Amino acid sequence: MDSAGYFLIIATGIVVIFISLALDFLWARCIPVRFFYYFLRAPGVVVHECAHVLGCLITGAKIQKVVLFSKGGGSVTYNPPAIPVLGNVVISTAPLFGIPLVLAFCTWLFSTYLGCVFPALPLAIDSPDTVILTGGTILATFTQNLVVQFNAWFLFYLYLVLSLILSAAPSMQDMKNATIGCCILAITSILVLWSQYPLAISILSEIMRIIGRGFALGLGFGLVALVLSSPLIVICLHRHTA
Repeated sequence: MDSAGYFLIIATGIVVIFISLALDFLWARCIPVRFFYYFLRAPGVVVHECAHVLGCLITGAKIQKVVLFSKGGGSVTYNPPAIPVLGNVVISTAPLFGIPLVLAFCTWLFSTYLGCVFPALPLAIDSPDTVILTGGTILATFTQNLVVQFNAWFLFYLYLVLSLILSAAPSMQDMKNATIGCCILAITSILVLWSQYPLAISILSEIMRIIGRGFALGLGFGLVALVLSSPLIVICLHRHTA
């Protein structure tokens, strides 16, 4: 792995977080009836908090309280993890990886048992061409399920995609908890890349390959959610300029 590939994967993760936060802000502002906003967010919030719970179990953090959903969102209260510093990174960023995996499972479920058609998304974002390919794949997905052969289950699938993407980003508290660990990991990774030590670079490449796949899935589903939200974006821009 070279430095360009490394920073492209990191940039992809940042874009996924930005899409999630921006769309959540957009839908919160544009839905006048709060019940409908809560209904839209519910599946995503539940999965988000379950990902935190899984992160706690993996890192040995004792869970004190779990709120899967409320008007203020969900929450997981836990003791410090058994793995210092890095444990907080795992717990705090768990939804960023867990939610794309859940959506990948939903895609398999809807395609295998409910007749939806999903052209395969790229497994990694490693060049501008793969971004273009991702966009073409998303367009083909909408065309296949809404135009070529309409499938009502696809509408429910889109609801799940939108709900989960709105909850994919770490909260502000998650980001605070993970800041020190993320900085340590980033500095260590850069030093490994500069060291040119083959074994260390090989290990880092494998870790980044796994992370890159998660971010690639997140970006693909995030772009789907962005397409679904495009009418709201147009409406908000019109209100702002009117």
